[in-house]
Order: sequence, then structure tokens, then C-alpha cells
Amino acid sequence: MVEKSHMAGFWPSLYEPFRGLGARMADWFAPASEASAGDGGYRIRMELPGVEEKDIKVSLDDGVVTVRGEKQSSREETGETWYFSEREYGSFSRSFRLPPDADAKAVNAELKDGVLTVSVGKNAPSEAGSGTEIPIAKG
Repeated sequence: MVEKSHMAGFWPSLYEPFRGLGARMADWFAPASEASAGDGGYRIRMELPGVEEKDIKVSLDDGVVTVRGEKQSSREETGETWYFSEREYGSFSRSFRLPPDADAKAVNAELKDGVLTVSVGKNAPSEAGSGTEIPIAKG
């Protein structure tokens, strides 16, 4: 562990209050999710209320499932003496590394009631002792 010395300079670092701001903003836009494993495969569920299917992209690349999307919502209300307008925009990306026994050919995604469910099947386990014997060369 490295400790920051108080003798490094008289003035405090000007960027210190902003350190980690990007990570905090990413957490704010990142939708809540859960990943689970069962006998039949793996399941990732992600809460995406108000996000349309056309604004979501699910991809599988090199054993990593990535869900990207963009949330766009706006609301306007008008009364006799008042006007209210609210807009919310933001993109998100969440990635999940799959275990080695995940079957990349058995991936399904479904969006229902604001919850995206990504299901990934498992490869059949190999039989014990069915490995390839490696000959040992004499030197």
C-alpha cells in the first residue's frame, strides 16, 4: 500500500474531489442485475424499466456477455399557472464473464415487464478418462 505524503506539497490536490467521479457516475447509470447458475445453465437478469427493446444490444464475445443500452425518457406536465418538464438520458454497459463450461451456441435473451433475462446453456461434462494421452519423448 502506498500512502500519500502530506509533505508532497503545501496545496491540496485540486483534482482530489473529482477522483472516482467517473466510477460513481457509471454506477448511477448501471442497471441493477443479478447472475445465477443452475443445473441447466446460467441466467443474468437486469432491471431495465422504461428501456425499449430497440435500445438494448446483447452480445457474446470471447466468453463475455455484454449488455449495452440507452435510457431515454421525458415527461411534461402543464397546469393553469405552471409547467413541469423532466428529461432523463443515459447509456449503460454491463459485462459478465462466463465460466468455461458455458455454451456460446445456446444463448437466449428476453425482455418482459422491464426485466431483461439472458440465459446461457452449459456444455455437457466430458466423461472421466476420455482425455487424450500425451506421449512422453525420451531425451
